[in-house]
Amino acid sequence: MPLCVGHEVIGKAVKVGDKVTTVKVGDRVGVGAQIWACLECKPCKMDNENYCPHKIDTYGAPYPEDMGGVVAQGGYASHIRAHEYFTFKIPDSIPSVDAAPMMCAGLTVYSPLYRAGTGPGKKVAIVGVGGLGHFAVMFAAAMGAEVYVLSHSPDKKDDAMKLGAKEFISTQDKDWDKPWAFTFDFMLNTADATHKFDLAAYLGTLNINGEMHHVGLPDAALPEIKAQMFAPNGCKMGGSHIGNRPEMFQMLKLVEEKQLKPIIMPIDISEAGCQKAVISVSENKVRYRHTLVGFDKLASLASTFV
Repeated sequence: MPLCVGHEVIGKAVKVGDKVTTVKVGDRVGVGAQIWACLECKPCKMDNENYCPHKIDTYGAPYPEDMGGVVAQGGYASHIRAHEYFTFKIPDSIPSVDAAPMMCAGLTVYSPLYRAGTGPGKKVAIVGVGGLGHFAVMFAAAMGAEVYVLSHSPDKKDDAMKLGAKEFISTQDKDWDKPWAFTFDFMLNTADATHKFDLAAYLGTLNINGEMHHVGLPDAALPEIKAQMFAPNGCKMGGSHIGNRPEMFQMLKLVEEKQLKPIIMPIDISEAGCQKAVISVSENKVRYRHTLVGFDKLASLASTFV
């Protein structure tokens, strides 16, 4: 891999600008997949800065020319520059190894769950148990919903139940959808194989006016969709992009208050560690998120050669 970039970053603030009010030197903070927005447009003024048409992603995105025109390089580095609005103080009770994947994966699923009104009395289906999906199961259960997991991997059932699922539904089974017709108020699809789905089967499990919401973003196009597929239960489909600043703090508060613990596989940060992580992801061996750790040890070792 020529470049290993990062968009789930935890570290300590070592310098702040004169006008910064929300972060001070020494704070343990996190940065997610977005590092800047104009904060002046209509979406930004409505707390939807994650949909700002001028937004800058944490890696691979150019800053405006009047801000230097440099390209954001991500967080796998000794230092990273970030706007204070996209820098979040991490509660003391949340370990850095757990907090890091919450900065993108966690927020990406928390935001649509929150906006869908997930809570007591709601039946929520989570499609896929992976880096995104395992957060979604854990959050939806902690928010008080009745959670059902839809997965083609039966070996993940035990983990799904431990994370808070009420039922595990194997989508490998013939006619798996039939017993669940008109059941789910909200379905969050975190899988990246949607192009292989029988969408009519998934949509048919939604309650009247229920929604299938996509945060898993496969490269391939969705299967053919006909308008008639939405008619039997008045269902709909949608998608979203990460979440906003208030939702980030709501998520961290939920994790802190409920003492939630994601399933993380830490790897020592190094060239070999990055390679191991990439291969593990490509071979679907991760349970359920890798976090690169040991930067302080690596930095200390490097300093002996200065």
